[in-house]
Amino acid sequence: MKKSRGHKSDHGKGGGDEAAILETEDLDFTGGMGGKRGMDPDAISLASVTAVTTNVSNKRSKPDIKMEPSAGRPMDYQVSVTVIEARQLVGLNMDPVVCVEIGDDKKYTQMKESTNCPYYNEYFVFDFHVPPDVLFDKILKVSVIHSKNLLRSGTLVGSFKLDVGTVYSQPEHQFFHKWALLSDPEDITGGCKGYVKCDIAVVGKGDNIKTPHKSTETDEDDVEGNLLIPEGVPAERQWARYYLKVYRAEGLPKMNTSIMANVKKAFIGENKDLVDPYVQVLFAGQKGKTSIQKSSYEPIWNEQIVFTEMFPPLCKRMKIQIRDSDKVNDVALGTHFIDLRKISNDGDKGFLPTLGPAWVNMYGSTRSYTIMDEHQDLNEGLGEGVSFRARLLISLGMEILDTSSPEIMSSTEVQVEGVPKISESATGKVEEFFLFGAFLEATMIDRKIGDKPINFEVTIGNYGSEIDDVAKPASSGGKKSRGDGDEEESELIHGSSDEEAEDDDNDLVSVSATPPMKPVVTDRNYFHLPYFERKPCIYIKSRWQDQKRRLYNANIMDNIADKLEEGLNDVQEVIKTEKAYPERRLRGVLQDLSNGCSQFLTLADKDQNQPGRTKLDKERLKSCMRELESIGQQAKTMRTQVKKNTVRDKIKLVQNFLMKLRFLADDPQHSIPDVYIWMMSNNKRIAYARVPSKDILYSGVEEEAGKDCGKVKTIFFKLPGKKGFGAAGWTVQAKTEIYLWLGLNRQRKDFLSGLPNGFEENKFLKGPGSQSAPPISLTYMMKQIFQLRVHLYQARSLFAADSSGLSDPFSRVFFSSHSQVTEVLNETLCPTWDQLMIFDNVELFGEVGELRDDPPIIVIEIYDQDTVGKAEFMGRTFAKPITKMADEHYGPPRFPPQLEYYQIYRGNCAAGELLAAFELLQIGPNGKADLPPIEGPTDIDRGPILPVPLGIRPVLSKYRIEVLFWGLRDLKRVNLAAVDRPRVDIECAGKGVQSSLIQNYKKNPNFSTLVKMFEVDLPENELLHPPLNIRVVDCRAFGRFTLVGNHAVTSLRKFIYRAADKNTNDWNNQEEILVNMEPEPTIKKMETMVKLDSGSDAVVKIEDDEKGEKKKKRKKGGEEVEEEELDESMLDWWSKYFASIETLMEILKAQEAALADAEEKEDRDNAGDGGEIKPDESTAKGKKGKGKKDKKKVGLVDMLEKKKKKIDELKVYPKELENDFDNFEDWLHSFNLFRGKAGDDEDQNMADEDRIIGKFKGSLCMYKVPVSDELQREMSFDSSMGMFQNIPTNDPINVLVRVYIIRATDLHPADINGKADPYIAIKLGKSDIKDKENYISKQLNPIFGKSFDLEATFPMDSTLTVSIYDWDLVGTDDLIGETKLDLENRFYTKHRATCGIPSKYSIHGYNVWRDPLKPTHVLAKLCKDGKVDGPHYGPGGRVKVANRVFFGATEIEDENGLKKQTDEHLALTVLNHWEDIPRVGCKLIPEHVETRPLLNPDKPGIEQGRIEMWVDMFPKDMPAPGPSIDISPRKPKKFELRVIIWSTDEVVLEDDDIFTGEKSSDIFVRGWLKGQQEDKQDTDVHYHSLTGEGLFNWRFIYPFDYLQAEEKIVLSKKESMFAWDETEYKIPARLNLQVWDADHFSADDFLGAIELDLNRFPRGAKTAKQCSINMVLNEQDLPMVSIFKQRRIKGWWPFLARDENDELELTGKVEAELQLVTAEEAEKNPVGEGRNEPEPLEKPNRPDTAFLWFLMPFKAIKNLICNQYFWLTIKLVVALLLVLILGLFIYSMPGYMVKKLLGA
Repeated sequence: MKKSRGHKSDHGKGGGDEAAILETEDLDFTGGMGGKRGMDPDAISLASVTAVTTNVSNKRSKPDIKMEPSAGRPMDYQVSVTVIEARQLVGLNMDPVVCVEIGDDKKYTQMKESTNCPYYNEYFVFDFHVPPDVLFDKILKVSVIHSKNLLRSGTLVGSFKLDVGTVYSQPEHQFFHKWALLSDPEDITGGCKGYVKCDIAVVGKGDNIKTPHKSTETDEDDVEGNLLIPEGVPAERQWARYYLKVYRAEGLPKMNTSIMANVKKAFIGENKDLVDPYVQVLFAGQKGKTSIQKSSYEPIWNEQIVFTEMFPPLCKRMKIQIRDSDKVNDVALGTHFIDLRKISNDGDKGFLPTLGPAWVNMYGSTRSYTIMDEHQDLNEGLGEGVSFRARLLISLGMEILDTSSPEIMSSTEVQVEGVPKISESATGKVEEFFLFGAFLEATMIDRKIGDKPINFEVTIGNYGSEIDDVAKPASSGGKKSRGDGDEEESELIHGSSDEEAEDDDNDLVSVSATPPMKPVVTDRNYFHLPYFERKPCIYIKSRWQDQKRRLYNANIMDNIADKLEEGLNDVQEVIKTEKAYPERRLRGVLQDLSNGCSQFLTLADKDQNQPGRTKLDKERLKSCMRELESIGQQAKTMRTQVKKNTVRDKIKLVQNFLMKLRFLADDPQHSIPDVYIWMMSNNKRIAYARVPSKDILYSGVEEEAGKDCGKVKTIFFKLPGKKGFGAAGWTVQAKTEIYLWLGLNRQRKDFLSGLPNGFEENKFLKGPGSQSAPPISLTYMMKQIFQLRVHLYQARSLFAADSSGLSDPFSRVFFSSHSQVTEVLNETLCPTWDQLMIFDNVELFGEVGELRDDPPIIVIEIYDQDTVGKAEFMGRTFAKPITKMADEHYGPPRFPPQLEYYQIYRGNCAAGELLAAFELLQIGPNGKADLPPIEGPTDIDRGPILPVPLGIRPVLSKYRIEVLFWGLRDLKRVNLAAVDRPRVDIECAGKGVQSSLIQNYKKNPNFSTLVKMFEVDLPENELLHPPLNIRVVDCRAFGRFTLVGNHAVTSLRKFIYRAADKNTNDWNNQEEILVNMEPEPTIKKMETMVKLDSGSDAVVKIEDDEKGEKKKKRKKGGEEVEEEELDESMLDWWSKYFASIETLMEILKAQEAALADAEEKEDRDNAGDGGEIKPDESTAKGKKGKGKKDKKKVGLVDMLEKKKKKIDELKVYPKELENDFDNFEDWLHSFNLFRGKAGDDEDQNMADEDRIIGKFKGSLCMYKVPVSDELQREMSFDSSMGMFQNIPTNDPINVLVRVYIIRATDLHPADINGKADPYIAIKLGKSDIKDKENYISKQLNPIFGKSFDLEATFPMDSTLTVSIYDWDLVGTDDLIGETKLDLENRFYTKHRATCGIPSKYSIHGYNVWRDPLKPTHVLAKLCKDGKVDGPHYGPGGRVKVANRVFFGATEIEDENGLKKQTDEHLALTVLNHWEDIPRVGCKLIPEHVETRPLLNPDKPGIEQGRIEMWVDMFPKDMPAPGPSIDISPRKPKKFELRVIIWSTDEVVLEDDDIFTGEKSSDIFVRGWLKGQQEDKQDTDVHYHSLTGEGLFNWRFIYPFDYLQAEEKIVLSKKESMFAWDETEYKIPARLNLQVWDADHFSADDFLGAIELDLNRFPRGAKTAKQCSINMVLNEQDLPMVSIFKQRRIKGWWPFLARDENDELELTGKVEAELQLVTAEEAEKNPVGEGRNEPEPLEKPNRPDTAFLWFLMPFKAIKNLICNQYFWLTIKLVVALLLVLILGLFIYSMPGYMVKKLLGA
């Protein structure tokens, strides 16, 4: 977020006077002002014109004007992801599903069956309402899952992740049609697992998406060239390990001290540290934690967390949190983000991410413990922390993995390991630092705080904080607390030797808080503290690792950047106020920049061997030096190239330098924590200010010192955390003037030198040694008395604070502890106070000279007065007065001061401007008698209120303002009553005019009197013109008036009438000029545009179209010509549309390429090669993928020409039509009328949408009186109309409106299934059409192709609303989005938007003329209305209009091919070039299609899709138009694809034969058209093939519907059993053939597959031998064929599958014949499926191998027993024997038993 500074506007006349600006940073022209530098006009800052002569003490630094924290406020975002298709997925015959997840939201596509390259084209939208940082850290993950269903979760094939921030930082915030490379996190050695093609876009409020038009598929099939990665990231990303070492933390806040501690103490009997910290790290969607250190405020972990992730990772930040482990609430104590872009550098001399070992500081909520912390978000890293929380010692390193080595673990689980302890000195030597602060003034303390005593507490880290003064340092390198009798310190004192005595202030007690003091009332809103001459001081000693060098380098870069930013603002100011020579100032800025950079190179390289320098320090230093060197070089080169006309482009480049400097200056390794200043009332923390420690760090070298070190800084205190959002955060809590100094204790001898002089120090203790102790307060002896004069003239564009949409503003001016108020002006947003306020006897402390150059700042606040309650804050601005000492003369150049505009801020938003001047005059010894007198204008008497004196007031002259009153539109109800009799009041500078009353707004909302005028005195200087107010009132009964709404025209400049140029005015000059009408290529020629003015005579040859036709037939290269002549009868409107879209794509591409070339040339010039470009370089280097496209630039033009000859085109506008034609406000302007209180939102324009209560249509024209002769002549036609001549009447007019709606794209899904069922609704006045029955099922890119006729009467029905609703079976239909068109402005515009003008005239066919008026009539009417001489048709096809001559064809063919003579072509040529006609010419609207964004009022500012449409209007009093053009969507054509599988060869053998042991396969072939898996067809099985040869003679038949223009197959099928209706899918035409091995009992085995894209596939090989795997791998080198062109094709194609290593291998070849027939042909000669009738194929002659074993039984048996089943046979025999023995045993057992028993 850029810091904004005081805005300055018009710098008076003679380089006027500038002291009233807040920047005095740039004024250190101290010693260096002598000699050359003083003479160079470029080097002098505008802001320092006054300061050049005087030596500026520069003791104040500039305040920051914006108050509100911007981070942490939630905003609306929409992330949209389109999953188009996947390719090359690893695995056999899978059923893939794609899952898209962002954070915890998951969305799935449909499952596609048995394919490795599924086509989805599904669109998902995720809506978020979170702070930007939270959204940008979310990880977006795209993964492919195999065979997921209701019961099982499926297996992960591979995934790809990046964070949302990476997408947002892309150009246009999107990736379009890019391939995401999938990898498996569980198997990092596995390489690529496939690709998913998707679009990802992130839209915030007010971002507009540019949808590149859907281009042809061909160039995106280059997967490697279109990977989804940001520019500059290598395509081959490697796996890497990131090691984050966490050593220890210190300074943790005391948790749950109060009640719990006492309870615990009672039970346990000791007071332990009550925090159990652990560190949690989130990186790239993975989470790692250290162990928990029980009860420790200074935990030591010595652990490292190891992440395995791709490098470079596509996520920007690593989040590190210290958390307190607690079973109840596990809370974050502090959060730190590591930005990976700052700790690595991807240049050729770059370095891998590295950090530390270094301390990082964490900031968050206040340290006092409460059970429910209201600022807990701050600890989570949202918003700006309000106090120091802890610091953590970490280091980060990484190594790239060599995935081929065997010992790599292949999983990416996060691991935690121990690491050795780190030495004390690793982070630098611990030094003692000294912080000193003096409070010179504390004013503007908010009265809500109450009048209890107030004091300020300053802390740095934990030093100075009163809660934390108990902890003893754990290690000597740790923190020293307050030295209240610390034993170590006393030892140090006694052991110290004498020579350090002067440095020996170790017994120094830190004083970190000012004494409490009761505040004194300043005025109704504010207190101040009565410091007067006694200023309290604070000082703190603290110990930190000495890493000053880091801060010094950051400071040098920040200083360069500040100077640069200031210079740039100056240049822009010069341009804005139209002063002379902005280029000189820019050269000066560039000079300063290159000087600053070279200075950095000399300074930055010091202290090389300081202890604690990390690898990152060294690398960053190297890269900063490289960057700054190159910036310096470029600035030098650029300085010589700055010309008046290139200033703006150069400013853009310089702004890039600025961003780069700011980025480099931010050091990721912290050292000294920031300083916090808290304002306490009655020991309660109220408000805080945070001062970065680097800004107040002292250095002996001026450039290295912090920008506020040893200076008085105005600091505004703000409320902590969320309290600071919204209106509460805009009130100043306190304004302080503080002097701060931070440096090493031993450097502190001149820590007071920057204070305003003239004070005495008051010490804490008297006595010896106190001379070196710092003072606890300062008493100022010197006091100067001043008078401040504030000249407030007026303000403009203020915030609307009342419900009427106006405000009752007054302003309050604060200076030091004084304040005064202006009068209240009622009901205005543009008050002219014209008031002088005098502040007498203002006491300021310090020396006269210092006060002259650095007076304190003045704060001006503007409020809205309410009758009840408190005045409401409307904005604030700052200013510096111009100071005059008693002994100076009051006169030019500095006095009297000039009025200037100051920007008013309300929170972070600009809320108007204030025109004022300020002077501070010293009252000398003679009292007020010496002050210059106040000479007010005599004619004004306003009682006690003094007007702004003469000499400061602007010089006025008389102007006449003419107002065109046309009508009022779209007025809403006011206080529930409809507006009935409105009137418009115009007011400017106190004068004004009223319109006539509209008698009945419902019947006719137009005014009866069109033009009125009034005269008014306005300043000569156009920049000071007051705004013009338009107010609409409704006249009710009994003479009551109600304010309806108002509009302030802030800048009248565009309405000032300037007489036309002399030489274009003599348009009656008779010299003829020929105009070139070649059908030029539609590429913008960037080099030269020939302008024709009436003086030149340009004659241009025109090439005859017909002759050119023949030359284009030969194509380059040896490719055969596949161009059929277009058949006229085949063409329809869609042919024209698709041809036009293709042209649009080509144009956009060409422009991109041209821009890229221009930028390259620019870069090359800047690099300073003198810009010699090798002849063909600029064209050869397109963007990566473009190289193939434009072999030569000519090729592109040819391509366009070639198409042009064939199909007539229309113009496709990628945006709204209004966008290209200035909203059609060429003479009729629309002013939005506002009512109601303005929103407090950041983007005020968004909130303003709801405040619009209607529109006023009309126009303004102003000019000086008396009027010059030319103006007189132009007005003479009709004096009552003044300047508004030739304007149509505003009587009601009936019009036939014909709306054509072509299609909608990227609609926001409205149903749960992620789709929508859109239909069109159109509303115009009373007509309301809902085309509900023709909804399109489950489609986010519906093609409507419909036209609607409506009748309308202007002015009543002037707004056309086209909405798209989502059809629902039950419940109401939801609005997806709508767009509104103002038809009236289109109807009346000079650009003639009623009916677009085609490029060709034809009376039949697809391009038939659709306007009821023929071109000749249109031209005659235009000439008559514009009072232009002509048209004169001459012989030989020429026509003359005014003094321009056009040529064209003169014959036309009717339907029967007869030729007739006609002038229509000629007339049309003139119309297409109407902008070349002098004086009245302007571009007429061509036949077109416009693309309008759809918006939904519930989601303001976020596009919900786009709609392509156009509107024709035909007045009813003209001849009626013909029937509307048929644009109904093309019906897909029915085709039948017949595929004959003749045979296969070399199919891999899968089975072993049971009997003979030979390898064999039972082959069959399966085929289907993509998307129609259920219609898959199989051949019969060729059993037992031993060679991989199979004979089939089998025919597959696939009927399908095909859209030729889009090259897609159209399918309609129900999505599921429960679907209500069929859904239409469009799928690329691809034929899948697979070869399988049939098994009787188990599942069949998949062997190989091939997918042929029917539009472009490799021609089959003639023989099986020539068929190889290269036909698929190198397909870009092979000739491609399309089945739609070559209706029949036969050949061999390879079958492929992936082996274990994911390499593609050849698994067979198939001989097939493809034949495509149309449905009609198929009916005439039908064929049978398989080998059936009709036209049966003969049975294949297969060798009878199936029964071999019958013929050779012995061989078979031998093979069975001896080879295949040898062991099995032996086992079987053994088993049989065992069974026999057992059987015998059982058989004989009973007999023996009997014998035994009977004892036989």
